[in-house]
Amino acid sequence: MPETVSPLGLLLDVDGPIASPDTRTIATPSIITDLITLAGANVPIGFITGRSAQFISEQVVTPLVTAGLPHEMRMYGVCEKGAVWFPITDAGMGDVVVDDSVALPAVVTGRIRDLVASDYADTMFFDETKLAMVSVEQRTDVDRDAYHLAQAAFEAAAYAIMVEHGLGVRFGDRVSPDATGAVPFRIDTTIISTDIESVDLDKDHAAERALAFFAEGGTLPRVWRSVGDSRSDYKMADHLFAAGFDVAHVDVRPADGILDRPYPVIVEGDLIHDEAGAAFLAFWVQKLGLGEAVPV
Repeated sequence: MPETVSPLGLLLDVDGPIASPDTRTIATPSIITDLITLAGANVPIGFITGRSAQFISEQVVTPLVTAGLPHEMRMYGVCEKGAVWFPITDAGMGDVVVDDSVALPAVVTGRIRDLVASDYADTMFFDETKLAMVSVEQRTDVDRDAYHLAQAAFEAAAYAIMVEHGLGVRFGDRVSPDATGAVPFRIDTTIISTDIESVDLDKDHAAERALAFFAEGGTLPRVWRSVGDSRSDYKMADHLFAAGFDVAHVDVRPADGILDRPYPVIVEGDLIHDEAGAAFLAFWVQKLGLGEAVPV
């Protein structure tokens, strides 16, 4: 039989468009049902995220499997911005692969863990589920403004620790090369976390890995949509555009500034975060004639 080529491919950030940045869970039920519907229609779906494999397993894969993922589909996870990856099937997550070459030295990771415990535990926590990068996240019982005040002080202290240990690091406009002149790490600020990571990790490299996996399962669709809430999420669409695909990026937090790009940038009216993500998925379920979308 001739191969059925999907009319669409999706690369989805998780925090924001899929999981609520407040509850850190998939709080909108239609997101689950629409992802399953699209997966069953041979739409390749890649979760391209800075989150850990454990987070994706608990908050994304388990709800999808429980609700009934199709047996035949292409679904993939690339976590920690490209340091960790795994296939997703109707039985759950497949083997998890970790790129240890991009990890911080254990002594620095330990210093940052201790810093959080001693000085910042009232506003944030050290994410013990990360396998390569270091992430420190806002506590869900803490006001966002209070967290941001503490976050700024924490990041300055973390930068000082990395410099003390001779690591080349970039933090905003501040740059401290290592003894060879290299700057292999950066401190990246998000609205709910701080990521300390290799400069080799980013959403374009993660997107490339997901596409390679999807290509193993059949012809790639020509039309792709990437969805995210951070300016770095545009890099998913950057990669797709450079590879020659018909791509548009959906920005679910446009108030941070819509970037000037050679491809269309879509916003979902006044909706933001997972409400915008839900509206986007519902639109494509209807557009592809896959059934009645669950109201948002």
